[in-house]
Amino acid sequence: MDNKNTVIGFTLIFILLMAMSYFNRPSEAVIERQKFVRDSLRMEQQRVDSLKQLGITPAEEAEKTKEAQIKQLPDSLRQVAMSGKYGVFAAAGTGTEEDVVVENDKMKITFSTKGARIKNVDLKGYQKWVRDKLDDYHKEQLNILADPKNKFEYRLPVNSAESKVVYTSDLYFVPSVSGNTVNFKADAGNGRYIEQTFKLTDGSYMVDYDLNLVGLNDVIDRDAESIELNWVNYLNKLEKDASAYSEKNLSTVYYKEVDEDPNYCSCSGDDEEESEKSVKWVSHSQQFFNSTLIAKDKFNKAEVTTVMSDSDTEIKKITSKIAIPYARNDKETIAMQMFLGPNDYKLLKSYDIDFEQIIPFGWSIFGWINRHLFRPLFSFLSGFIPNYGLVILALTFIVKMLLFPLTYKMLYSQAKMGALKPQLAKLKEKHGDDAQKMQMAQMSLYRETGVSPLGGCMPMLLQMPIWFALYRFFPASIEFRQKSFLWADDLSSWDSILNLPFSLPMYGAHISLFTLLWAVTTVIYAYYNSKHMDFSAQPMMKYMQYVMPLFFIVFFNSFASGLCCYLFFSNMINITQTVVTKEFVIDKEKILAEIETNKKKPKKKKGTFQQSLEKALKEQQAKTEAAQKKTKAKAKKK
Repeated sequence: MDNKNTVIGFTLIFILLMAMSYFNRPSEAVIERQKFVRDSLRMEQQRVDSLKQLGITPAEEAEKTKEAQIKQLPDSLRQVAMSGKYGVFAAAGTGTEEDVVVENDKMKITFSTKGARIKNVDLKGYQKWVRDKLDDYHKEQLNILADPKNKFEYRLPVNSAESKVVYTSDLYFVPSVSGNTVNFKADAGNGRYIEQTFKLTDGSYMVDYDLNLVGLNDVIDRDAESIELNWVNYLNKLEKDASAYSEKNLSTVYYKEVDEDPNYCSCSGDDEEESEKSVKWVSHSQQFFNSTLIAKDKFNKAEVTTVMSDSDTEIKKITSKIAIPYARNDKETIAMQMFLGPNDYKLLKSYDIDFEQIIPFGWSIFGWINRHLFRPLFSFLSGFIPNYGLVILALTFIVKMLLFPLTYKMLYSQAKMGALKPQLAKLKEKHGDDAQKMQMAQMSLYRETGVSPLGGCMPMLLQMPIWFALYRFFPASIEFRQKSFLWADDLSSWDSILNLPFSLPMYGAHISLFTLLWAVTTVIYAYYNSKHMDFSAQPMMKYMQYVMPLFFIVFFNSFASGLCCYLFFSNMINITQTVVTKEFVIDKEKILAEIETNKKKPKKKKGTFQQSLEKALKEQQAKTEAAQKKTKAKAKKK
């Protein structure tokens, strides 16, 4: 009976729920309304996302819409609306955007009359890499400041405007061109105006730039001590590779405070910096090119930010908010300069404002080596060697010859270790698998014979700054950019002998032959050296030296081919030096005699480190023996 009542109860509840669901369901009108709301929200989100991709905020889109609506008004009402929005600059609030072009032998600059901003700079004699739909690369004319989302606008605190602010990017300027000079003037009535003047000089990437404020001292807010420049620059991809230690991570914003070294935002992530002092210049720098604003005197301050981009065509967004000093004169000219060109070390250094520091040669000792050793040496060699690949070969040879004294010490130490191999083998046979006793016996042997197992490591460690410096030298030197050698078409980027139809994680979608050659010669070099070394104490090291080249293949596949070319040449010279030195220069009989002589010499007092190490080994040996005795005692009781 209970089961029957339970079934009836659940059935009635189910029927009741179904009835409630039926009678409470939304009407067709409500369903349509809900669908309309969902579709509207989705379309709005898509619109916002599209605006974001274009670098336009919803507020800016609303302003554009408002501006379009104002243009539809009758003349009288339109004038009233423009006066409310732009104040005394109402007349400059309407117009037609036009392009103005000026050029010299180095570049062609295209300006827009709206905002008097630079729309595009074609750098003559330079090309950029462009990837097509088939993942092949071809070259096109290189240009900078070409992204339509870029901004270069002054924020004018105008009291007569409704919002109390007028942006020059909203104003239409009247152009006037004379030779290589162009003036852009925005009228404020009664002889008042704001003017921007750009003057190009033949043979130079430097543009003289003046901001002229005439009669605006009563227009601009009386409390204003500076005028803010909002400079937004979307850095477009110009090189083959935008990965680590290439274009993306060698591009950022630099600024130089007066009487200080240049500072910069992080290259590898989003970052923000603010100057604590007045600023001489601000530079938006890519791997090989930059656009820089330089004060004739100084800027009051600067706030700079970088934001990484996930786009296939952009690498970063850089924003600089610069406080331009304003003295409130009736006629005031703020003199500046713009550099729009290549990161050529000699050229940038010639301006004597620490401008060359934007080239990412590395920090501390590594940057010093690149700036004062490798760069001058490379410049000297390239003066009479026409091919840059051969220059790298000559550079490698000179570096290896300069480092040969260290290399000789390393090889001599290895030869001494090789001479002890028979004695080490006897110790291994005597002590078997007892690692502690074997280590103590080895240390005793090394001390008696005067051989240091670290003798081959120290010369190698002393060469490390050279290697790290070169690691930054090749990707940062514009001299290697798009210079070909053998199968490599750009020594500043990766080389490829085969493009893969897919991309492997960390490896990429191509095969670098210089990287493969470097890895193969590394294995050959390691194999030759291992024949003269004892790995009995650390057998895993014997195999690690062959595993490391596999890591090199993955890690360096997308590195600058000039660097991998250098490493390959370096390995070839290393192998030659090693074979010749060990087989023909080092006297093995003399080494054996030296070892025997050292055995007979009175031994020096052990150093603190050696005493501590031997004490630790003895304590470990005692613990091991005690543990073994304890284990044997337990076994006997059983």
